Amino acid sequence: MREVAELVVSALNLDTAAADIQPDEPLYGEGLGLDSIDILEIALVLSKRYGLQLRADHEDNTAIFQSLRSLTEHIALQRSK
Repeated sequence: MREVAELVVSALNLDTAAADIQPDEPLYGEGLGLDSIDILEIALVLSKRYGLQLRADHEDNTAIFQSLRSLTEHIALQRSK
């Protein structure tokens, strides 16, 4: 989870430390305050880093990018396939 948080902070040049991102804090909107462009950037970085296929039109994107925890769980699930 920490590695994914560090990738998010690095990819978006956030002023927030990776350790300060709470696992269940919303990434989009209120919580961390990311917007749709930020989410696309994260998806690109994660796709390159982990070899995942994260599509903009995926029906589960809202659930996948809900929080750091949901994102890391999705990555772990995809990597185990």
